[in-house]
Amino acid sequence: MELRDLEYFVVVAEHGNLGRAADQLGLGQPALSKSLKRLEDALEVRLFRRNANGMELTAEGSLLLSRARDLRHSLRNVAREVSDVSRGHAGHIKIGVGPNANDQFVLAAITELLGTESRITMEVLVSDQDEIIPALHRGEIDVVVNLVYPKPPAGLAYIRLREDECVPCCGLNHRLAGRAHVPLSELNTERWALGEPGLPTNQILHEVLRDHGLDPPRAALQTRLLSLRLQAAASSNLLVYTSKAIALRFGALQVLPVGELRWQRAVGVLHRKEPYLSPTVRRFIDTLTKVTSAATADVPTAVLS
Repeated sequence: MELRDLEYFVVVAEHGNLGRAADQLGLGQPALSKSLKRLEDALEVRLFRRNANGMELTAEGSLLLSRARDLRHSLRNVAREVSDVSRGHAGHIKIGVGPNANDQFVLAAITELLGTESRITMEVLVSDQDEIIPALHRGEIDVVVNLVYPKPPAGLAYIRLREDECVPCCGLNHRLAGRAHVPLSELNTERWALGEPGLPTNQILHEVLRDHGLDPPRAALQTRLLSLRLQAAASSNLLVYTSKAIALRFGALQVLPVGELRWQRAVGVLHRKEPYLSPTVRRFIDTLTKVTSAATADVPTAVLS
């Protein structure tokens, strides 16, 4: 069994199509078919079933794909470990950030680290957990800063940073603005600026309304872009369900005092459970932990509650 054949197998499995995999690898389909045949002969199993849509993994193929990805990560870590030793404090880190994770802390950590380590470079991807968590598993991202619901996924290590609260918000001119108390039932006729349906904030909002016998939230605007949802709520009669800290920082929104929709959740750093964690990643996590601890210690209790 050759590493090259395993790499080719992973690409075919991810595409589910021999032609597309061959194009990505820059190989002819006959050469790729021979590689898969060598691998199947070495393992004495069938790895794929061909169907009308392309190539489907067998049970043995699915198991091999999981192990091959683990091996790919291990090989990448070996290469990075050797490179880190030779370069000292140099390194490159890819960071995934959830839109509700409050990038103020991430920016402070990045600024401090880049100011003290001149040979470190960084990439930051801002997206929801349905994109950044799979990317972390695949090794495309080194570390994720995000909300954790309610515990980290399998295979990932988690460092808790702080607590965050999700609350409903409205613009300053909304009819509900300025109320000391807003009954949940008053939201039944309101329209919302919502994220995509599968995201945890949407699920919680739906569940709370359903459990109280109310209609699902009416989405007048649906977008993955949090800044757009905040701006839409601030400049219209839409409501938005988001981080209280982010809403207060945004400045043109007012938190609605709806007790049933106060959702406390944790923000943390996630990384893969692997024997080797690069010094660059460790320094970023340590810096972010220090910055977050210092910032939250200075925030008045009224803001955090």
